[in-house]
Amino acid sequence: MVGVLDMEGACAEWTFPAEPNAVRTARHAVRDALADWGLDELSDVSVLLVSELVTNSLRYASGPIGVRLVRLATPRALTGTAAAAPAVLRVEVSDPLPDPPRERAAGPDDEGGRGIQLVACSARRWGTRRGKSGKTVWFELALPG
Repeated sequence: MVGVLDMEGACAEWTFPAEPNAVRTARHAVRDALADWGLDELSDVSVLLVSELVTNSLRYASGPIGVRLVRLATPRALTGTAAAAPAVLRVEVSDPLPDPPRERAAGPDDEGGRGIQLVACSARRWGTRRGKSGKTVWFELALPG
């Protein structure tokens, strides 16, 4: 694992090899960073969603998996109001596969297929973007306060 934690700039970033222990290591890194930032109440949902996205990366892509946490203010243009915008935690998971994940309807007996549904239902917003060498799946959670 290669990691950078910038407490003053409110950004944490890691790169994990595409190996089975990447999910566990990513969970610990995210939980520790959120504890350092005093955001323990976002820890459970953040760790769950990171687990889902890193698992998807391991399942469908080969190559390094990036995880990035950023605390940021929502631009007023997105809120549609002149009031102060709520701050959010943006979590990003990147991998070398360019294809975006597809949300699918999992049957009651299916063992997989619920990860993106879980992200869509749990996050304030989520999406994907293409990069030079792959894609990033991101989600946002409202910061407390």
